[in-house]
Amino acid sequence: MGMKGREKLVICASCGRRVPRTKAVSYVRGVVYSTDLKTADDIKVFEKRKEYYCPSCGKHRKIYEKKKRLMNKYNK
Repeated sequence: MGMKGREKLVICASCGRRVPRTKAVSYVRGVVYSTDLKTADDIKVFEKRKEYYCPSCGKHRKIYEKKKRLMNKYNK
């Protein structure tokens, strides 16, 4: 636990607001990059990107509900 007021600030991926990391909602999102050639030379790259959202954007984009669903899925 860091000292009060010493947390790193992260930028919200939705609105750009700067929020302390302890208050931000983190969400791991899968991103696919593709050449879309539809041939054997087609190249696809899968990447997992960790994004941070401020509490209001996390509520608006329903990220809290997504995280709850994932936790229920893995705890069964």
